[in-house]
This record gives sequence, structure tokens and C-alpha cells, in this order.
Amino acid sequence: MDIRFVPDPELTTELRRQLVTLWTEVTNAGGAVGFVAPVTEEQVRPTADAAFAGIDDGHDRLLVGYEGMRPVAFLIFASNRFALKAHWCTLKRVMVHPGRQRSGYGEAIMREAERLGRQAGWDALHVTLRGGLGLERFYQRCGYREVGRLPGALRLAPGDDRDEVLMWLPLRAPQVAAQEVAAQEVALQGGSPEVAAQGGSPVAARSGHRTSP
Repeated sequence: MDIRFVPDPELTTELRRQLVTLWTEVTNAGGAVGFVAPVTEEQVRPTADAAFAGIDDGHDRLLVGYEGMRPVAFLIFASNRFALKAHWCTLKRVMVHPGRQRSGYGEAIMREAERLGRQAGWDALHVTLRGGLGLERFYQRCGYREVGRLPGALRLAPGDDRDEVLMWLPLRAPQVAAQEVAAQEVALQGGSPEVAAQGGSPVAARSGHRTSP
């Protein structure tokens, strides 16, 4: 059966229950989604409820993958809640049902997240992952590159510290993003956005002259 994706589904009581169950099953199968196995649904639920609250209040967004009516994958687009980072987004709790591993569903949900990220106008997507599991290779296949690593930042148990790995996927060319920022600056100062898009500065826009390239 193929997977179908639903962005921003209504977070009904039943969907919340299904996602908590999925989250628990993924963790107990060895998935790195915020817990260390074994866990129960009662242990997962407070963290899940906090994540759902961010979606309820409109800061974050949810993407769910379904087989029929059953959720088999999901992730959260988590807002940075900081104006200087509003141009990119962090993906959290990326997971696929253990029974659907090696089905291509993991790459499929990442491709859908990329498509939605471009549609939303973000410049990039960011993911953090637990070191020591080889997850870097999966995200690299999805186009992400490692941009940093916090040594031993995740303590799974005494004597078992793992790196937190930072992955990054640019969605737009830096030049395009820079031109849009320049256009916004010009508009705020009463200049011409068209001049900025051609490489002009705010000063040049006001004076009618372009700066040298």
C-alpha cells in the first residue's frame, strides 16, 4: 500500500492517540525520537502533548503519512520562535513505523517536507540527530549535509554519551535570498525594490545610482 501525506491534519483526540502509539512503537524498536527504550505510552504522552500544544497554538506544523486511515509516519515543522531565524525551520520527531522500515517511506516524508518547506518560502530546513546510529547517511541521501556536531551532548545512560549532529538542507540559492533581503531593506527605507533586486544598495536606490558590482 502506498503512503499518502496530509499536511496540517486536524489534531483530533484519535489522531493524538495514534501518534503517541506510533511514537512509542518507534522508540521501542530503537528509533532516536527523544527517548531511550523501553518506554510506555504514559511516558511518551507528556512530551507528545507539549509538541501538540505548539501545533495547536499555530507556531508549529504537522505532517502525517497515512496508509489508508492509519498514520505510519509523521514529523513536525518546529518554528524557531525567533525573528532572526524566521527564514528557516527545524524538523523534529521524524519517524516511520517500525513495520515500514526500508519501504522508502522515510525518504518519501523527507521529500514531502522539502516540498512544503519550499512552498512555505523557507530558505533551509534543519534537523538534529543522535550520533552512533548511522542516521547521517539517511539524511545525506535526502540532500542534507552535516554542518556541526556537539560532542557527547546526548547522555543516553551513564557511560553512553552520543554526539548531537546538526544537518542542513538549503532550499534556495543564497544569492536569491540575499536579493530578497536587500529588496525588503530598500522598501523599508522608501527606495525601489527593483533596484535592490538588481544588486543596488539602499543608498544607491535613494540617489538613483547603483553601486559597483
